[in-house]
Amino acid sequence: MNVNLMPYFVLWVALAAVVIGMIVWRKTVSSHDDETLHVLDAGALSQQVSVSHKLETIDKWGKILTAIALVYGLILGAIYMYQSWVAMSKIGV
Repeated sequence: MNVNLMPYFVLWVALAAVVIGMIVWRKTVSSHDDETLHVLDAGALSQQVSVSHKLETIDKWGKILTAIALVYGLILGAIYMYQSWVAMSKIGV
């Protein structure tokens, strides 16, 4: 049984593109991060908290999507290798 893996590959590429987009988004958000603590300026402190919260959320989803893309890619590669092995063994028979 030979399954066409192209739709699954396209889905994996889209998932990888989302992960790359998350990396770019995190880089953009972190560029607005101020490493110094502004204790006396309440507006700057609330902005720091907001940026920190965004970064935590992006990091959480980035790790989840990266793990999903990695596992999905490994499974897809294993299926491709299995199909290739079966096809080669049929040629040898």
